[in-house]
Amino acid sequence: MIKIIKNQQGMTMISMIVILVFLLSQIVIAMNVVPVFLTDSSVASIMEDLPNDSKAIGASPKEIKRLIINRLNINSVYTIKEEYIKVKKGRNEVIATIDYEPRGTLIGDLDYIVTFHHEARIPGR
Repeated sequence: MIKIIKNQQGMTMISMIVILVFLLSQIVIAMNVVPVFLTDSSVASIMEDLPNDSKAIGASPKEIKRLIINRLNINSVYTIKEEYIKVKKGRNEVIATIDYEPRGTLIGDLDYIVTFHHEARIPGR
């Protein structure tokens, strides 16, 4: 008589738990970090549109800073503080920069820090 040996098929309960814990940790990390990148996407869009805006072209640094703050508020971006926005006059242009580092908690004592830098060169009149 020949004995047929069956090989195990499928996953064990322990391997399923390990995969589930890994996936849940990835979901928790994404829930904490993705909003930071969505906010930065709005900031990047505002800074990219600035050089082509008729209100910004030829405006003073103070007016440009006010314009950026207003656009951030319109887009519901309240995490960018006014001191993160620097506007200085160049030779034939105005240079606006936004530098900020959002920080937050991932899980327990594990934190994240993300650094963003955006720059726009607005032509003068």
